[in-house]
Amino acid sequence: MSELVDESVHRLNQLLPLKARQDKLSPALKTLHRAVIESLVTRGQPPSRAEVAALVGEDQVDVSLALLRAEDLIVLSADRQEIMGAYPVTAGNTAHEVLVNGQRIHAMCALDALSVGPMYGVPVEIRSRCRETGTAILVRQDGERIVEVSPSAARVGVRWQTPSGSAAQSLCMEMVFLQDDEAAAKWCRGDLQNHSVYTLDQAVDFGARYFRPLL
Repeated sequence: MSELVDESVHRLNQLLPLKARQDKLSPALKTLHRAVIESLVTRGQPPSRAEVAALVGEDQVDVSLALLRAEDLIVLSADRQEIMGAYPVTAGNTAHEVLVNGQRIHAMCALDALSVGPMYGVPVEIRSRCRETGTAILVRQDGERIVEVSPSAARVGVRWQTPSGSAAQSLCMEMVFLQDDEAAAKWCRGDLQNHSVYTLDQAVDFGARYFRPLL
């Protein structure tokens, strides 16, 4: 196991402790949280309000969504009436498109995109762009296994920061694909204390170890 990955999983759990937050939930809310992720991955859309009501009770829908949002476990629409996403995936548009189970959805960040396949043991195709150069990035996975990558030296970069509000709008915005080591070096700008760069295999391991416990 990579020491870099070990340290990174710990560091991310300190900044965005999704599993610790999930563990504090009631059984019904924990089931709802897992159902949101699964619905997005398997159907390409979050549960409807009626489906949420079936899990938590009709009179508890708004309270339940508000509680999950307060813990930054889900992302809601602007009017806070509908679920948009739950790390690692979203029905909203991001820079990271994910084809999974015949559905096109999006991931919150590059690390999240690489985590979908390992979480459910399914084939995934990811399309994104290098943050530094704009070069198109293509990744095909089968579970944890990287099947195809273009460019072949693609990397994942993380600029570490404490989330401000929703992590989807702060920390996740700085978890990016980079086309190669040269682009990664330019992106880091010499600040190695607050930036980490991973091979795709390392990033898959990192994401799997961070997200799988949520299931």
